Amino acid sequence: MRRILAFVAASAVVAAVPAQAQSGMTPAERAEFEALRQRLAELESQVAARAQADAQQQQQAAQAAQAAASRPADSGGGGIGSDHNLELYGFAQVDLIQDFNRVNPSWDATLRPSKIPTTEGQFGSDGQFIASARQSRLGVKADGTIAGKPYEAKFEFDLYGVGVDEGQTTFRLRHAYAKWGPILAGQTNTLFMDGDIFPNVVDYWGPAGMVFIRNPQIALTLVNGGGWTAKIGLEQPNNDVDPGSIRLVSPEVAENLRGTEELPDLTGQVRYGGDWGHVQLAGVLRKVGYDTAGTPDNEPSGSELGWGLNGTTVLKFAPVTFRGGVVYGEGIASYMNDGGMDLAPSAQLGPVPPIFPPPPVAGTLLEAQAVELLGVTGYIEMQWTDQLTSALGYSFTQVDNTNFQDPTAFHRGEYASVNLLWQPESRLLAGIELLWGQRTDNDGAQGDDLRLQTSFKASFSSKDIWGD
Repeated sequence: MRRILAFVAASAVVAAVPAQAQSGMTPAERAEFEALRQRLAELESQVAARAQADAQQQQQAAQAAQAAASRPADSGGGGIGSDHNLELYGFAQVDLIQDFNRVNPSWDATLRPSKIPTTEGQFGSDGQFIASARQSRLGVKADGTIAGKPYEAKFEFDLYGVGVDEGQTTFRLRHAYAKWGPILAGQTNTLFMDGDIFPNVVDYWGPAGMVFIRNPQIALTLVNGGGWTAKIGLEQPNNDVDPGSIRLVSPEVAENLRGTEELPDLTGQVRYGGDWGHVQLAGVLRKVGYDTAGTPDNEPSGSELGWGLNGTTVLKFAPVTFRGGVVYGEGIASYMNDGGMDLAPSAQLGPVPPIFPPPPVAGTLLEAQAVELLGVTGYIEMQWTDQLTSALGYSFTQVDNTNFQDPTAFHRGEYASVNLLWQPESRLLAGIELLWGQRTDNDGAQGDDLRLQTSFKASFSSKDIWGD
């Protein structure tokens, strides 16, 4: 700026001196005047160069702004865009349960029909009170755009111990996956299930007769548009083998019989939906295998073909919502929310008349059989007011037991519930729920459970503090 002002001042001085006045100058004045003229020329050159540089800089800035506006959040060159979100979320929940009967103590914080005893007094006297915080949950979720495609990553756990932690309040992984564009890898809901038919209940485990499992997997979305989605995946297999009455023939084999998982399960689903709800058809194809530990060549061993189809729907007719599904197949019990077995022994008795249980006689041939299974779930939800809702429904799982399973083997599990839930604010919920369950064994023996559960839940999210 100082150079521009000097240039303007010098120009004014030079312009103010006429040519005639210049001829009458003394030599000293003329020398000073020439020096001023040269300085003016230098300033003129510097001002022109500066103006050219400023113009070039402005042009480059305009080009950069135009390029940024014309490309997506990420340029596709492996960099990361700016549209990223990170959310910490979860809820704290306490369940107060009055059980009027009795279930397996390791599962007393929820109702699973398969855990109901069919022998009087098996787990002690009836009537138990349970207080549990195991449903409480914590998770973190990130989403945004990388290389021009949307991504999502989630890590989530609750406190309901299973497996070796059965009955404990401890870490249980629910989701741990990442999705980029059409590709998903990690642990999340199997493609064979429809999580949207899980009703609005406060019981943890939920209906017995629906597919519900979270599997490690890699999945690919093939179609996503016009209301349609289609996905296919490879998932972790898990085979539940029932040795049945093999112990009557060979106790060693029965003790060491185990499931084998030689190939991943192939799963897929097709869904069509809109504001009215959706319909979905899912399927699974799997190799259900077994062998015997500690024997030559691990014999006996073998495998059967497992398959299943799962048709589900959610229909919304305000203020009523219907959630339901029917699943049928062979060797698919590992995918069910409760009850059943994938493989069981079957006896071919030759000339011996079939009786139950079949005796271990000469000529009896044993083979593995993928057990047939049927599951049905139906729930109706009513929105009474903005704050009050109810869910009422029934569900069952039933297996077609083989003729060489134990009399005490699981045959049928039934589950029913009704509730009233109050949600005064989106992150607060209180509810009371009446539940009934029944287990039927292979020989017809039955056990029932009736319980009343009251739950209080407070949800939280980092969005409440930092916004979106």
